[in-house]
Amino acid sequence: MSELGYRFPAEWEQQQGVLLCFPYNGNDWPGKFKAIQWAFVEFIKKVAQVETVFLVVKDGKQEMFVTELLDQAHVNMKQVAFLQHKTNRSWMRDSGPIIVKKGNERIALNFNFNGWAKYKNFTLDRGVPQKVATALNMPLEQVTYKGKPVVLEGGAIDVNGKGTLLTTEECLLHPDIQVRNGGFTKTDYEAIFKTYLGVSNVIWLGDGIVGDDTHGHVDDLCRFVNEDTIVTVVEDNPDDKNYKVLQDNLKRLKASTLETGKTPNIVTLPMPKPLFFDGLQIPASYANFLILNTLVLVPVFNDSNDRIALNTIADCFPNHEVIGMSAIDLIWGFGTLHCLSQQIPS
Repeated sequence: MSELGYRFPAEWEQQQGVLLCFPYNGNDWPGKFKAIQWAFVEFIKKVAQVETVFLVVKDGKQEMFVTELLDQAHVNMKQVAFLQHKTNRSWMRDSGPIIVKKGNERIALNFNFNGWAKYKNFTLDRGVPQKVATALNMPLEQVTYKGKPVVLEGGAIDVNGKGTLLTTEECLLHPDIQVRNGGFTKTDYEAIFKTYLGVSNVIWLGDGIVGDDTHGHVDDLCRFVNEDTIVTVVEDNPDDKNYKVLQDNLKRLKASTLETGKTPNIVTLPMPKPLFFDGLQIPASYANFLILNTLVLVPVFNDSNDRIALNTIADCFPNHEVIGMSAIDLIWGFGTLHCLSQQIPS
């Protein structure tokens, strides 16, 4: 527990719903925007089967347009709540609030999104935490450290809800590429995690996968599936660019300990074969799955390893239905199901 009494619940804990944002400009998916809209409809439909979708749309006109698409696809509209707010992008894991709990109270944390310290057009996205907090009647707290705003994306961290957090050195500690918080050390970040997320133990991985636009988000690498089990992607081909990086992360995980002092159970996931579009290798990963109350949605890539990944994740979630969702189009935006969503704890 943090000194503020805050705790960041694990993703498998009971959720009120999931925050999504329907794209409207298509700039993150050049040439594929029409396909993306229908991919989003299918995503919304799956989530709405089990919990509420809090869906950000640009304005009333877009709400009408999206409603027509959802009706066409027979989405349960009773499970869709619209929030009107103009955004730059749709990556709610990173621009949306991280919601923590203090007892039964929920607090929305604003981690000062800055376009992954890479893009200049992020000012509209910065308004998302306030919009969500107001809509859900939660207090919004600006995250600061030593008097300075702290920048942290939700995709950069994963927790077991008991005190242990996963993150990467590439994302948070690189001295000159996409620097979120200049001069911050591991000690600084660990103090922030303890204060705001109730984390007493941090497992630091090394680098992220090739093509990751965020420069090392952990939700493309490894995830907690219960309080003492971590799934991590590995690459078996020694000639693949991801091989050494993912072997190093596996080695770190095997040497790590949980907040209890015990070694975590490690389950390995394959990587899909390298995926290219328009001359770029894009960061396809099965680790970008989304855990819902009774359902786990897994991105799949028309790859022979899809089946292995789905079976592995299904073994990790015996009480959930596990469904593969085609992410061939979504991944052209350099992220898939987990990157696009943010869970809202009950």
